Parts: sequence; structure tokens; C-alpha cells
Amino acid sequence: MTWSRRDFLATSVAATAGGAVLSGIAPGATSPETGTSPVSGAVTGWRRAAEISRRVRPPRFPARRFAVTDFGAVGDGTTDCTEAFRRAIAACHAAGGGHVDVPAGTFLTGAIHLRSRVDLHVGEGATILFSTDPAAYLPAVYTRFSSIECYNYSPFIYAYGQENIAVTGSGTLDGQGGVEHWWPWVGDTHYGWHPGDPEESADWAALQDMADRGVPVERRVFGAGHYLRPNFLQFYRCRGVLVEGVTIVRSPMWEIHPVLSANVTVRDVHVNSKGPNNDGCDPESCSGVVIQRCVFDAGDDSIAIKAGRGADGRRVNVPCEDVLIEDCDMRIRYGGVAIGSDTTGGIRNVFVRRCTMGSPNLYFGLYIKTNSVRGGFVENVYLRDIRISTLRKETISIDLYHGEGNTGSYPPLVRNIEIRDLSCDTSRAPMTLRGYPDDPLRDIRLVNCVFTNVESDSTIANVDGLVFDRVTVGGEPVPTPPVTKHA
Repeated sequence: MTWSRRDFLATSVAATAGGAVLSGIAPGATSPETGTSPVSGAVTGWRRAAEISRRVRPPRFPARRFAVTDFGAVGDGTTDCTEAFRRAIAACHAAGGGHVDVPAGTFLTGAIHLRSRVDLHVGEGATILFSTDPAAYLPAVYTRFSSIECYNYSPFIYAYGQENIAVTGSGTLDGQGGVEHWWPWVGDTHYGWHPGDPEESADWAALQDMADRGVPVERRVFGAGHYLRPNFLQFYRCRGVLVEGVTIVRSPMWEIHPVLSANVTVRDVHVNSKGPNNDGCDPESCSGVVIQRCVFDAGDDSIAIKAGRGADGRRVNVPCEDVLIEDCDMRIRYGGVAIGSDTTGGIRNVFVRRCTMGSPNLYFGLYIKTNSVRGGFVENVYLRDIRISTLRKETISIDLYHGEGNTGSYPPLVRNIEIRDLSCDTSRAPMTLRGYPDDPLRDIRLVNCVFTNVESDSTIANVDGLVFDRVTVGGEPVPTPPVTKHA
């Protein structure tokens, strides 16, 4: 069902139980004053954001320093420094931890595997240049490709089961992705693929089939002879993670990907990588994540919060929860803050504040995308103090018809979404809110939101507990739409 501004203004507001209300707290929602759920009493709302901010602390490291050049690294851009990085990290770890320093220069390497209590510090004027040879990322490691577990090429910087690890400094991490390397594997001519070239579709279909059939992860082996692109930085089952200060360019795929990890901080990072599926930061099935003061010029979602996919997500069944995003700038390409589409394990307690977004190439501001194939839940999502310049599509998109649509057996639960103090100068439409007739979106509140220039009207269908409080579109106040039968 589509509501025009004229419909909004002409129709009286209904305030019946279980339906849309103009003010107050929607049924089952969180009180912004107390920060507690009226049902459970659990600490939620912005009080929980303050708790996350206090609880998530970056790791600290001993003052010991290990220069990679002391272990044979040469910063000439051509000497293979893989072994030098390995030896420097091993020595730092064995000594009880510290900093592995990368000085000014360009250091060519294959995969870098971090170990506990090690900070890889990329200094001013330093570039770590990652090899374009897929063999440099073998043997295959335990990882996720598009939210499904498998063995595949190692992420460029990788850690599994480690504690207190970091990548810091003002230098650059260069993945050398482009139309000649890595990106053509997506199978799109826009990214350098030509008919007859190898690409990932057969491997991706095989991996999904293995997950659907319950094939053990140890038998889902890709890597050599296959074409599933590795991520750039991945921290798998780690605790105490910091990524700070670095610039990340030319990634094969997702840039920063903590998985099943806790106490993760990403701050003052600039992602400038415009390739296919080049999400900026994708916390997945993590607990306690703070993302601060980052700039995202990404080829896909700036930040995408995930929790596993389909049958594999149900097998692992770990939510992503307690994520705080603040003071970031999202510039391109799809969602500024995206939740999904891999929501199977559930996503809850996401807080976004004091962020700026927008460019002619950014599609959505808040982008919650799931469906009855992915399943799971998305709940307790709070945005406030968001400033958006220009978007190509809707400012807010919460759409259960994303991707496969309503074709599965796992209808998702999406509830308790609050957007407060948001302004958008230009967008195609203010919002798309679409639930299913038998599985509506629940308890969505917009408070003090301004949509200045829009091309078309919002689309709203199958939403229970929708609140508009001081919302204007094109300078006109917009009341909450009346309760309607689910379309």
C-alpha cells in the first residue's frame, strides 16, 4: 500500500490497541525515558548504548617493539616479505606481546596471521601491499564466505581464536583488487570479467548446497582451483580486537569482518574500496562492537551487520548484538547502515548516533533487509542525530521482500526500530516499510525527522505499531497513518 502526503494529511489518526499511535510507547516497545522494556525490564534503549560504550575497551599492549625490517622485510614493493611478517609476529607473541612495526616503505606480502597480544602497527608512510597471487593465501583456513562457513583462501589479515590483537597506525593496507585481479571473479563485465573467464557462481552455488544438506564444514573446502574471493581483515572467534587509523584500499571483497568475536573496536579507519561486495565493516555474530569516527567510501554497504545465512546460520545460531556506531561518515554505495541481509542468527541492540551520510551514489540511509528464507530477528535498533545530504533511493528501507522475498519457511521478526532527530535533504522517497500480511513489521517510531526534497511517496504496508511524531515531508507535517488491514 502506498501513502501519499495528501493521504497522510487528509486522514485522521487512529490510536487503537495494537495499531498505529501518534505518541507515547507502542506496544512492546522500549521507553526512551527509562531505557527499559515494559515487558521484561531489561536494560535497552540508549541506556544500553552507554553500557556498551563503557564495556567495550580496546586491548592494550606491552611497550616491546619488533620492526619487520629486523626480520628480513624490505620495503621496496617487490621483495616478498611474507616470512618476515610471520617471524616478527611469532617473536612478538613469544615475548609476551607488543607491537610489530611496519616503517615507511611498501612491503609486499601474502597472508598475515595475527597471534594473541600482537599489534600490527602500520606507521606513517608505510604500505602493506598484498600479493595478487591466490597461492599466497593458502593453505585454506576456516572462514565464512557470504556468511556461510567453509575453508577458503585466507583473508589477507586473519586471526582465529586469538585474544588482544590489533591493526593500527596511519599507514595503508592495499589489497590490489581491481579489474585485473580479484574483482573479475564476481562474474560481472563491469569489474573486468570477460565471457569464458573463471568466476565464482558455480562455487557459490556448491557452498550453499553443502550448507543446505548439512555437509560438515571440514568437507566444504574451496581455495586452490576455486574462485570465492577472500575478505581483507577477518577476526574469527577472537576477543579483544582493535582496528585503528589505517586506510584500506582495493579489497577483493568485504573489508573488516569480525566473526563470532567479542569486544571489538574499529575507529578512525578510512575504507576507500569500490569493488564488488566491498562492504566497509561487517560485524557478524559478534557481541560488543564499537565503530567510531570512520569514513566509508565502499563499493557496497558502508556498515553491514550480519548473523549467518540460511541453514548454516540456523546451525551456528549466534546473534549479533550490542553494536554502537557513532561519528562516522558513509558516502557510497548501497546502505549507510545496513542490517542483513544475513539475519538468520538474529540481530539486536544496534545504536547509531551523530553520523553523516550521503552522496549521489549512496542508496539508503538505514537499510534493514531480510526475508522468510533468511529468517531470524532484528530488534532494538536506534538511530539519532543523523544528517543525510543526498540519497538515490529511500532514506529508510525496512523490507521483508528483499532478495528471495516471501518464499521461505522462516518468517523474520522485525520490531522496535526507533529513528529520532534525522534530516535528509534529498531522496527518492522518505521510506519503504513492508512486512508480510501474516508477519508485519512491529513498533517502528520516527521522532523529529525531516525529509526535505523527495521525488515520490513512501510505501508502507503491513506495519503494526507505527508512530510518526513531529515528522515532516517537504515542509508538511505527516501524521501517523491510520490502522489498516494487512495488504
